[in-house]
Amino acid sequence: MGRFRGTPDRNRQNEHRINGDIRVPNVRVIGPEGENFGVMTSRDAVFKAQQLGLDLIEISPTATPPVCKISDYGKFRFQEAKRKAEAKRNQTVVEVKEMVFRPGTEDHDYQIKLRKIKEFLADGNKAKINLRFRGRETTHQEIGAAMLDRLVADTADVAKVDFRSGLEGRFMTLVLSPDKKGKKAEAAAPAAPEADGALKDSFATAIAQKQAKDAAK
Repeated sequence: MGRFRGTPDRNRQNEHRINGDIRVPNVRVIGPEGENFGVMTSRDAVFKAQQLGLDLIEISPTATPPVCKISDYGKFRFQEAKRKAEAKRNQTVVEVKEMVFRPGTEDHDYQIKLRKIKEFLADGNKAKINLRFRGRETTHQEIGAAMLDRLVADTADVAKVDFRSGLEGRFMTLVLSPDKKGKKAEAAAPAAPEADGALKDSFATAIAQKQAKDAAK
């Protein structure tokens, strides 16, 4: 024999209070088709649900008075579970992946780290590049700036700049986020190799100038 809808079910652990478990004096009632039945006593609301062969479900317990909906509780729970699953699927968790460079990072290591950064971005994550200076390297900020310029250019097809700092303490920082527009732009117009070469020359020039200054001392 089925459970009488007006009585509490002690053996069921419900996410929502239903029927006889709703023990506040008055509730605002929404009908099965979204109708506004207004405010009525909990007893009358449960009776109304019984007349329709449905349950009274408390959906907003903190409202004044609490809001209840008349519906089939099994169907209501199924629809809620579907909504939560859909929201979870649509939820995007963005992580910030960090990568450390040095002003003197050699080209081979640079290319390895660049590939890793592009992998981070392809996975939908952000990339935070920390360019770390040591000792007297802080007197040659132009080398760090040239490296960050090169990173921005080398990721322009897949990323956009969220943040870029000058030298703060012993670090320069660059934060990149995925840019789908950049990917489309790459397909439409491949990056010109001479632009990348110019940036490499700029970086090499900055290093050469540093070495010349150091040799003159």
